[in-house]
Amino acid sequence: MLFTYNIPVEKDIKTELETLGKMIGVYCRGRHDGRAELCRECRDLLTYAAGRLEKCPHHPKPSCRGCPTHCYAPENRARIKEIMRYAGPRMLLRHPLLSLKHYLKK
Repeated sequence: MLFTYNIPVEKDIKTELETLGKMIGVYCRGRHDGRAELCRECRDLLTYAAGRLEKCPHHPKPSCRGCPTHCYAPENRARIKEIMRYAGPRMLLRHPLLSLKHYLKK
């Protein structure tokens, strides 16, 4: 696994974070330099997202699209949307089980 998290979170948040980490990984490899590790910009975004997910007041956590509380700053929300648009279709082939869990959660 490319990503390690040292954050104590509930199972649904942990799955959400794993899915987001994989999506950022797909995006970073496809759009940045193609290495196995995340670039600094993508790593910082993942760290930011992990901190926000850790503090999510909703249990069980809804999808961000349908959440009544927008916890990301507008520029980071735009970056996450861009990543999801790029990585979403590619996740079906690379991580089908995570994609299915994410789709069923909606």
